[in-house]
Amino acid sequence: MRGIVCRGLRLELVAGLGIALAMPALAVAAESSQALATQTTLTAETRDQGGHTKANLVVNVTGQDGSPATGAVAISDHGKPLAGVALDADGQAKVALDLVGGDHLLRAVYAGDSSHQTSTSQPAAVHALDTTTPDFQVSVAPVAPSTLPLTLTPGSAGTITITVTPSNNGSLSAPMFVTLSCSGLPDQASCAATPENVEILTTTTTAPTSTMVIQTQAASSASVSPANRPGKGSNPIAWAFLLPGALGLGGLAWGSRGRPWLNRLSLVALVGLVTLLGTTACNPRYNYEHHGPPTNPATPAGTYTVTVTGQSSNGISALTNSTTFVLTVK
Repeated sequence: MRGIVCRGLRLELVAGLGIALAMPALAVAAESSQALATQTTLTAETRDQGGHTKANLVVNVTGQDGSPATGAVAISDHGKPLAGVALDADGQAKVALDLVGGDHLLRAVYAGDSSHQTSTSQPAAVHALDTTTPDFQVSVAPVAPSTLPLTLTPGSAGTITITVTPSNNGSLSAPMFVTLSCSGLPDQASCAATPENVEILTTTTTAPTSTMVIQTQAASSASVSPANRPGKGSNPIAWAFLLPGALGLGGLAWGSRGRPWLNRLSLVALVGLVTLLGTTACNPRYNYEHHGPPTNPATPAGTYTVTVTGQSSNGISALTNSTTFVLTVK
């Protein structure tokens, strides 16, 4: 009888442990089921400009209830990451991309957020102008963090890989150097590409790459209290000069009426007093030593669309091609 009771207790303990282990998964499933389904649409219009094709893309993401979604979408070409762009308050994103000659199959993938599920648009087939003019296409891929959007906290840094894919480079008469830069970063953030210039030769078969670091800034820590800084407080020697000098200058100004030489002396005394003031509270050094350096603000939180641009010349005309990715600062 005791053995039956013990086995019953063991079974209840095992069942209880299984339920406890299953609770987190059930909670995640419940949370996922509460998120609204979404629909993502992509429209693309192309135009020929300067011998190559630019595609204007419009992406719309709406929830099952008809409300606009928030977050970011990724643009792919034949499944290869091409760009990323942030949605605005209306759940819409617009981006202009440079495409090399040939056929392209573009899709928009919505990444989802806390209240919306992910979704993928129908493919949009576009054809870029075929040409024998040397060209290139810029694309980005995440390194650290390993996913896009690139999510950072103030003070941290992220890394992306920039790939410059050449087109018709066999027609080059000289090496083509592509200079990489970025724009659209929030305040108190910067980017740096290494190398900043990549080279494309007539014999280049593998697309050159560059590593770009995105650096954000944390708010500066509290500085030392002015009361604890050396030199804080009244300086009796300075006051020994300032107080009598100010009184004397007032007397000179009062007694200089009708006396030109005394008027000139008052002017000289005024210049001396201003010079002395420049060594005290009116001086930036004085302000720094007594009040400390100004605090540095943190990179503001938000979601930003950052543009990565490659600029070069094929020996005939200047080339400027770009792509985008999304940076989220929390």
